[in-house]
Amino acid sequence: MIDGAMQDFPLTLDRFLDHAAKWHPDAEVVSARDDGTVGRINYAELHCRARLVSAALDTLNIKTGDRVATLAWNTQEHVEAWYGIMGMGAVCHTLNPRLTAEQLGWMIGQSEASILLASSDLLDLAREVIGSSTNGACRLIALGPVKDGNDSLDDLLGQPSQEIAWGGFDETLPSGLCFTSGTTGAPKGVTYTHRGNYLHTLKLLQADVTSITAREVVMPVVPMFHANAWGLPFACPAVGAKLVLPGRYADGASLARFIANESVTIAVGVPTVWLGLMDHLDANGIELPSLKRIMVGGAPMSQALMDRIEQRGIEVQTTWGMTELSPLGTATPPGAEARDPRTSGRPAVGVDLRLTDSEGNPLDVQREVEGHLWVRGAAVVDRYFGQERQATADGWFNTGDLARIERDGTVLITGRSKDLIKSGGEWINPTEIETVISALPCVSQSAVIGRSDPKWGERPLLLVELRDGYSPTDAELLAALDGRVASWWIPDHVVRLTQMPLAPTGKIDKLRLRNEYCNA
Repeated sequence: MIDGAMQDFPLTLDRFLDHAAKWHPDAEVVSARDDGTVGRINYAELHCRARLVSAALDTLNIKTGDRVATLAWNTQEHVEAWYGIMGMGAVCHTLNPRLTAEQLGWMIGQSEASILLASSDLLDLAREVIGSSTNGACRLIALGPVKDGNDSLDDLLGQPSQEIAWGGFDETLPSGLCFTSGTTGAPKGVTYTHRGNYLHTLKLLQADVTSITAREVVMPVVPMFHANAWGLPFACPAVGAKLVLPGRYADGASLARFIANESVTIAVGVPTVWLGLMDHLDANGIELPSLKRIMVGGAPMSQALMDRIEQRGIEVQTTWGMTELSPLGTATPPGAEARDPRTSGRPAVGVDLRLTDSEGNPLDVQREVEGHLWVRGAAVVDRYFGQERQATADGWFNTGDLARIERDGTVLITGRSKDLIKSGGEWINPTEIETVISALPCVSQSAVIGRSDPKWGERPLLLVELRDGYSPTDAELLAALDGRVASWWIPDHVVRLTQMPLAPTGKIDKLRLRNEYCNA
């Protein structure tokens, strides 16, 4: 028998930056600095610095499988740290600086990170994190130069050291660790692997997903500490796209200036970011001619906000995913004409979906019905960090979302099972109410929660943040629901909020709303 074989080529993440440095050496990575300046580096230079980070970590006795935590924004230094950590086989544990020191201290206690790399402006928080943690072995090192005598990674990069080889380990080794937001209980750690993130990157780059090429200028506003910035710090080097990093600044004015100055073509983030950007553009009569497409995910986008963006000639591309999916699940193809912001497109190859009943039994019919959404794939969590019990059942992961799959395979996320309101023994889906109310021109953001009721058990309560200059009555707001939802779904009361509370991930904080208004 004549036999043959393919080369053994482990799918490890260091290969993306190796590729960028060799084939797209002059493509830029641009970062907003705290002092108002802009930092620039190309992929060849960034590759050299990331290799130095690995060497510096080696001098600190970091080995394969060790956890190194990062507390930083979307910056060049954070990207260097990512590749420096992962390239040598260590695990990058990203921390969300919008959480409390106690929450973060608990997380590094769980991960047993031996080093915490923190950006200069977050050093005070980092000290609190270590002080509140049971992990007394964690050493704090600053990312970038510091003036207060704290250990700095920059100082270590300048020390003579032996170059550390990248790769050469099994592709199934852990590469990253990200904890969920913990809005329904204790945060759970999701361990990413090299293979999973490598395959996720290839999925992300498909023409019907992000369609990113070397010609694009990509700005991820979604943070690197939130599900790996949706994988963009891997995808952009993989194709040589210019990467624009806004740092800690996600306000409308800063983003508009950065987009204009760097000719950003694709920007990615949660809806609240784009609401702030549109408000700034409208208030100042500004246009952004370079911006062709906004990718949105993480939370539903209102029809009103989608209209405001598309009226400027900017395409809105809706997606769905979660931390446990690395995070992409589905995406509307670029150029699609879907006008329902709940439409999140189809799954890319490598992701499979199914609908079940509330007990997890697959529905006999999988199209044009609503069910509980389950998923499986090469980049989907199988077991949470530090837990023995599987996160899956028969190889499928329960997302907690309610969804409808249309005949053509398009997925509509119709709500969260935990958000359903049980009134008089019947279920009310708050997402359907929010979709109608948020489409009103007078509404900036809306949320519906269940409030205790002595007769019905729960009744829906509508909370709204209105746009400046509008003052509709309760009756005018609720009239929009007539004929759109069942009459008994219509909320009994309306609460006006000066500012809708947001969770650390940028989503509306329904846990806080329930705590404040459920029993009011």
